[in-house]
Amino acid sequence: MNISKYFWDLNEKALKETYGILRNPRHPRFITRMVTFLSRCDKPKELFSLISENDFIETWPEIRAYWVKLTRESDFRDWWETIYEQILDKYKMKEIRPKGKSPVLFINVGRLIRSARIQKGLSQKELALRAGMKQPDISKIEEGKKNITIQTLASLCKILEIRKLELW
Repeated sequence: MNISKYFWDLNEKALKETYGILRNPRHPRFITRMVTFLSRCDKPKELFSLISENDFIETWPEIRAYWVKLTRESDFRDWWETIYEQILDKYKMKEIRPKGKSPVLFINVGRLIRSARIQKGLSQKELALRAGMKQPDISKIEEGKKNITIQTLASLCKILEIRKLELW
């Protein structure tokens, strides 16, 4: 595959180096180069000519986290997130989750948020608006499928007037 259409700002030597980086998920600059590539590419076939679907599944959480730091809103990132979820469904790999994280914790936080939201009579959309989030993110949090920051948790707790968290 010719990556020059995605890295038009690189000279020939840098293109060759970037091609090698993109083919090696363990390379220190893999994540940064992959974010550039994915922000300009909408063809899974081209991505998977560079790396395997399994490598994509393993590296996507780190790619996404870096991408979020670069830019809060990205249609391309959302699109690739959908591709990631479809691949997980395809291989029935729903159990893949960030290393060292307890899914029970996510589920318990989600249940607590949902219960408090319903008790306050708020819809997911209303809570999302108050928290400066999107409704699908609230849904994922409530389902225990989204890892959130302590700041986000604190914000949701403040809005929902949750004063004490029972996580276990």
